[in-house]
Amino acid sequence: MGFLIDGSWRDDWYDTESTGGRFERKDSKFRNWITADGQAGPTGESGFKAEPGRYLLYVSYACPWSQRALIFRALKQLESHIALSVTHWHMGEHGWMFTNGQEEPCAEPVSEADYVYQIYQAADPDYTGSASVPVLWDKQNNTIVSNESADIIRMLNSAFDAVGAAEGDFYPADLREEIDALNDRIYETVNNGVYKAGFATTQKAYEEAIGPLFETLDWLDKRLARQRFLTGDRLTEADWRLFPTLIRFDPVYFGHFKCNKRRIVDYPNLWPYVCDLYQHPGIASTVRMDHIKPHYYVSHKTINPTGIVPVGPDIDFGEVQNRQRLAA
Repeated sequence: MGFLIDGSWRDDWYDTESTGGRFERKDSKFRNWITADGQAGPTGESGFKAEPGRYLLYVSYACPWSQRALIFRALKQLESHIALSVTHWHMGEHGWMFTNGQEEPCAEPVSEADYVYQIYQAADPDYTGSASVPVLWDKQNNTIVSNESADIIRMLNSAFDAVGAAEGDFYPADLREEIDALNDRIYETVNNGVYKAGFATTQKAYEEAIGPLFETLDWLDKRLARQRFLTGDRLTEADWRLFPTLIRFDPVYFGHFKCNKRRIVDYPNLWPYVCDLYQHPGIASTVRMDHIKPHYYVSHKTINPTGIVPVGPDIDFGEVQNRQRLAA
């Protein structure tokens, strides 16, 4: 993440001086929606109709917010509908890049950009906000539809249903209130909580984050003792929003972000739960540890100045068979 000032890129991961050492994530700026008929969604403008081949998704396999979008693209079998452009795992001084200068460039089919911030500038030459991923791009109008992962997954969940998406509703009307409540707590204390702990620059800010993080993990483990998924026996958006954080927790967040009170593998219910989700059709291909681990350990120089990537831990997410004992 970062921002542009007078045309120059500035890293803002560690801009915590004005917040008492607390990490605060920037809001997304592009909030349009793809809809079945092209009408305006909950936010933004109209004109983004669900059409096969029209849209492109920029992601990093290293990024948990990107993985949300990759998961829904896989769940809804939209691979032939929505093209994919993957960044390099390294996020350097100019942000997410399509090559690190040492390897062949990654595919960038729109503007032959070297960096993701150039995609934002292609949509808006005066843009000075965060240049994060995922980015959902409209090839017809040559602009960004959305850079908010929470919105993107809801578009993918339903907007393409009439033009060939796979069946399945992960945000059903009868569970929306419960899903929203779960999302709110999990985002604040877990999804973003690990970043609040990892990027804290004072002991107070770190402890303010680490307490709620493990309170919520303990609460989730107890919840999963009586049901297979977060809302019961149905997989929902809430599960898939939690999963990218859990899959990164032991390999990265436990050590790199100092979230070392307990590992996910130490939880009797969270550990088989994450293995269960990993084994769901199409999901394992969205998990790329060869991108995840080097991204965090090499990109975050203020946390790990040597850039050494640890060899462990050895984790087999296929080890635990799915939790059919709770499926009935």
